[in-house]
Amino acid sequence: METMYATLLSLFVVAVSMALHFIFFKTKSNDSLPPGSSGWPIIGESYEFLATGWRGHPEKFIFDRITKYSSLIFRTHLLGAPGAVFCGASGNKFLFSNENKLVQAWWPSSVDKVFPSSLQTSSKQEAIKMRKMLPNFFKPEALQRYVGLMDHIAGRHFTDGWDHKSEVIVFPLAKNYTFWVACRVFLSIEDPVHVAQFAEPFNLLASGLISIPIDLPGTPFNKAIKASNFIRKELVLIIRQRKIELAEGTATPNQDILSHMLTTADESGNFMSELDVADKILGLLIGGHDTASSACTFLVKYMAEYPEVYEGVYKEQMEIANSKKDGELLTWDDVQKMKYSWNVACEVLRLAPPLQGAFREAIMDFTFSGFYIPKGWKIYWSANSTHRNPDCFPEPEKFDPSRFDGNGPAPYTFVPFGGGPRMCPGKEYARLEILVFMYHLVKRFRWEKIIPDEKIVVNPMPIPAKGLPVKLYPHAKSAN
Repeated sequence: METMYATLLSLFVVAVSMALHFIFFKTKSNDSLPPGSSGWPIIGESYEFLATGWRGHPEKFIFDRITKYSSLIFRTHLLGAPGAVFCGASGNKFLFSNENKLVQAWWPSSVDKVFPSSLQTSSKQEAIKMRKMLPNFFKPEALQRYVGLMDHIAGRHFTDGWDHKSEVIVFPLAKNYTFWVACRVFLSIEDPVHVAQFAEPFNLLASGLISIPIDLPGTPFNKAIKASNFIRKELVLIIRQRKIELAEGTATPNQDILSHMLTTADESGNFMSELDVADKILGLLIGGHDTASSACTFLVKYMAEYPEVYEGVYKEQMEIANSKKDGELLTWDDVQKMKYSWNVACEVLRLAPPLQGAFREAIMDFTFSGFYIPKGWKIYWSANSTHRNPDCFPEPEKFDPSRFDGNGPAPYTFVPFGGGPRMCPGKEYARLEILVFMYHLVKRFRWEKIIPDEKIVVNPMPIPAKGLPVKLYPHAKSAN
């Protein structure tokens, strides 16, 4: 009898537990995970995700799965973590609108190895601190003072690297230009020799940043870690010299971002350490030149392929050049007149976005488009899911700057700089840097590609496989 009673009691408890579970967790059980695949054990789908970029078609990973699963959200496993890819304008809007509510920024743990924080905090926490500090430097009114400076550097760059040459390789030159500008704006370093000593380590760092995290001698990841350590040590020397200059009054607190970091205390009245400042400057130099150098390179590529586009840019830029006195630098008002040139740059950013996408992390369980996303899952959004989507951009493979006339594309479809609270704070800085490059380029030269069908490689940004060699044809009479 006692055994029967115990059995009935146990069945009753199980029944009640199941009922309670059904009542309280009904939503979760009814909501299914997104369709998709976790790929291979351990590596998941990481290899294919990276390999489609190496082959020059990063959008293939996205659109193959959209087609296979008939869904704008699919499950995957990337860079060591389970997660989902959100596609389309609705996916972008959801993620950008729910930043720090349902999702937060996430980087693979390998990024923390390349960018080790001196404060033992994650790259995510350090990025939050930086975003609070940067707006004062990158808002349009603050950038106005850099127009003449960028114009001056661009003039020197083209004189040294392009003039009196019949052929050049564009990508290395574009990197030299954008890195020189970044060093001057962030660190007040303008000496080309001093700038050049950082160039190769930064190239190694950029190449290995988002790579398969195998820390063995000779791998891109290992080279990136070594390059990061070298650059940080060099930056500490620069920081120490700047502290001396600030104490002696030969440098000012507002002359650049470095001085600002050294003279600004946090909410608790504490100043950043030398290594902490070096960490921040390192991240800024990476973000401040790599993406713009890719954009400048593809501007050269597409203007070579579309002569009518070149003619439109040339006409606009020469009207500005011809309005200047000999030796007169560009002004903020001049840059605002470069409307067609910026439309062309935007179309380049649509077809070859330097930022292919970014990761987020779910900070709580939620549902999107009828699918359940567990807390802790990693979420990737892809620029190509809208940039090359005919629903967002008709005839998406066609180069058409007029897409950006008037109000431009629909919200959340054109996202080369991200969106929402995490939109790239350097958007206006990049715009200025790119337009100054275009001004100096087209008023000096026409050009043609040496390799007509040069392969494009994405690792992690798009670059021509051979660096885009071109033949230069100087104008008979160059303005200014």
